[in-house]
Amino acid sequence: MAVGDLKTEKGVKDLDSYLVDRSYIEGYQPTQADVAVFEALGKSPNPANAHVLRWYNHIKSYDFKSLPGEKKAPTILGSNTTAAEKPAAEDDDVDLFGSDEEEDEETVRIREERLKAYAEKKSKKAAIIAKSSIVIDVKPWGDETNMEEMEKAVRSIEMDGLIWGASKFVPVGYGIRKLQIMCVVEDDKVSVDLLVEQIQDFEDYVQSVDIAAFNKI
Repeated sequence: MAVGDLKTEKGVKDLDSYLVDRSYIEGYQPTQADVAVFEALGKSPNPANAHVLRWYNHIKSYDFKSLPGEKKAPTILGSNTTAAEKPAAEDDDVDLFGSDEEEDEETVRIREERLKAYAEKKSKKAAIIAKSSIVIDVKPWGDETNMEEMEKAVRSIEMDGLIWGASKFVPVGYGIRKLQIMCVVEDDKVSVDLLVEQIQDFEDYVQSVDIAAFNKI
């Protein structure tokens, strides 16, 4: 497929087909190639050529002098030689659009740099781990229970995703104290019900276990 004269209806339709899946004339950003085609077009296209009109209005919003690249006729416009001036054999050799499967080195480089930057950004983004802060009340059998040994037994419980925190002995009356201990758990790894059961398994020390506070972090 070759682009015709952009001053003709056929040429504009050719350009419309070219821009069906492209935002710019060359590459992934506006350049002087867009300016060259814009000026060759000369005027706002007919709404019937929707892709050209979309591109035209977008490029019109830029300061042309700020766009990169060399201002010259891009590959898709080919030379200014008309079909009548060229030998018939040349028509078969020249594709003014170029193959859609072919990409220039600059286009490939820009795409690869963007993919690399995206991959690096994604790899650095820390995964969000759901955690909870829990306060557990552990009640002993009586005032003769060795509270230090009871705490040691509780802290001996180890689970992937479980971190024990501060603790204190809180009076509950008649000389009896309870162990109040904090911990942080990863929700996907630690079952709170299982943790409570394991604490209750220390039957020599533990009478009952209650969850005093449970907060998502």
